[in-house]
Amino acid sequence: MRRSALRQFLDCMACDRLVRRGNAASGGVNDGDGDVLEPEKKGPQGWKCMPCIIGNETFEKVASFGVSANFTVYLVKRFHMKQVVAANTINIFIGTTNFAPLLGAFVSDAYCGRFRTIAYASVVSFLGMLLLTLTAAVPQLRPPSCSMAEQQAGQCTGPSGLQLAVLCLSLVLLVIGSGGIRPCNLAFGVDQFDPTTERGRRGLNSFFNWYYATSTAAVVLALTVVVYVQDSISWPIGFGIPTALMLLSIVVFFAGVRLYVFVPPEGSVFSGIVQVFVAAFRKRRLRLPAPDDAVEQESSLYNTLARETERMTKLPLTLQFRFLNKAAIICEGETKEDGFPVNPWRLCSVQQIEEVKCLIRIVPIWASGIICFVALIQQWSLTVLQALKMDRHLGRSFQIPPGSLATIAMVALTLFIPVYDRVLVPVARRITGNDSGITVLQRQGAGMVIAVASMVVAGLVEHKRRNSALAHGGVNGTSPLSVLWLAPQLCLVGVAEAFNAVGQIEFYNRQFPEHMQTLAGSLFYCSISGASYLSALLVALVRRRTGGDGRTGWLDDNINVGRVDYFYYMVALLGVANLLYFLVCAHFYRYKGTPETKGRRRSKDVGGTEKLEIEI
Repeated sequence: MRRSALRQFLDCMACDRLVRRGNAASGGVNDGDGDVLEPEKKGPQGWKCMPCIIGNETFEKVASFGVSANFTVYLVKRFHMKQVVAANTINIFIGTTNFAPLLGAFVSDAYCGRFRTIAYASVVSFLGMLLLTLTAAVPQLRPPSCSMAEQQAGQCTGPSGLQLAVLCLSLVLLVIGSGGIRPCNLAFGVDQFDPTTERGRRGLNSFFNWYYATSTAAVVLALTVVVYVQDSISWPIGFGIPTALMLLSIVVFFAGVRLYVFVPPEGSVFSGIVQVFVAAFRKRRLRLPAPDDAVEQESSLYNTLARETERMTKLPLTLQFRFLNKAAIICEGETKEDGFPVNPWRLCSVQQIEEVKCLIRIVPIWASGIICFVALIQQWSLTVLQALKMDRHLGRSFQIPPGSLATIAMVALTLFIPVYDRVLVPVARRITGNDSGITVLQRQGAGMVIAVASMVVAGLVEHKRRNSALAHGGVNGTSPLSVLWLAPQLCLVGVAEAFNAVGQIEFYNRQFPEHMQTLAGSLFYCSISGASYLSALLVALVRRRTGGDGRTGWLDDNINVGRVDYFYYMVALLGVANLLYFLVCAHFYRYKGTPETKGRRRSKDVGGTEKLEIEI
């Protein structure tokens, strides 16, 4: 009799039945106690698993954004918080939610594994959503209602200590849930494809595109339908819908247990990184073997892997950051009889050193992604102010809410990604011979160019809008231009994100060492957090430098008085400088696993296409 999916899940959780790629050929997996577990007869199932994995991520996105998008209004209207306190609360919540994946990645890679982390985090997130829904549905868990007049007079009763505790507990649970789901879901999806086959590589290329497209569609749904229900129908129903979807995501995720490939945790990645730097520092006075002396390198450098699997890319020794290679110099008494190091803080393998080099090479590229997101974030925020001074009518009676304009960019992204995946990539593949069509660095660079173009278009439209508003009512005038004039720049924002953001996700997951891919997933959310903080700093600096002492600043509270178009052009120039910086970083970037050769270095991209290393 075949076991049920639930029974198989419980067996997995109970006895750590972790399936590696290719274990059917190797004859089994050691369970850590000396026993060899029965090998699985299936390999990576690829797209068969994706409805369960992408479904889990999509429903989680609807749930989390369905809460955060309108949470400030909920705190003001139902918990009678002051607007500044409510705004700070949601800022702390969003910031913590975007940084929590770092901790979730550490826990997953070091202890729990991706499957367990997603499973536990999904349940915790559901409990957080359920608790938040109860604060809206149960009168005893929120302050008593009060009239609009009492709100304006500040006479409403605030929340009690118990009510605030329940509210904070729900937010803490949501942060923990997001911290576990977001970094692991994408990496767990990558585990389900076999990168050693052409079918697996092409499936993986499409997976990154569709993963981001469905996530964006979920955000659009949360910002429109869920927010409308909360504002216009009922807060309990508005929170109940995301809660039900979160429960559905758990059911969908567990439904794929029979199909999944499970990758075991491999210990803390951070200790291994520090070990390389410590060992290299301790041996800083030793002499490295000559780069062209292969025999001496083979005998004097430690090149044994603690564990080797088919999913691990064995990295060749490179000369870039050569000082780290000293950590692999074998000194007398540093190895045991079995060949493994006596002290990992004095001797590291070439594989371990090259993995650290991968991280060092990625950091400059990651920094360029933060600045690219600044251009996108600025338009999402400033277009709301522009829309308030434009004609927002769509037909005779309906007015487009200013806060809904961001959905134009998201819809553009969602619609463009299938076109890119099904039309542009096959065309580019025939030209370049690359399975991805273009390289991941080329994709990021294209997104940066389009982001700069969007800022230039935004500046031109704002110049026209401002002149029109001043001609129709002066500094307090409203432009007769339709708010749809903002659509072109927002569409460019969506296309730029489709290139750069998806390119970043794919880049991190391909270039990070395999056992650090969960950390790679968290790095993308750190980019968004960094861009948010950098955007706030940029706005503060511009307001201080261009305003004050009786001067009118570019970012005046009255947008008709300020010069937002100048600010857009400045961000565009910042984007150009960032693009030049990115090109320099891409010029010197070495793809993971590229062997060292004399003369002009050539590398093979993930699709197997050979190209000059200076290409992006």
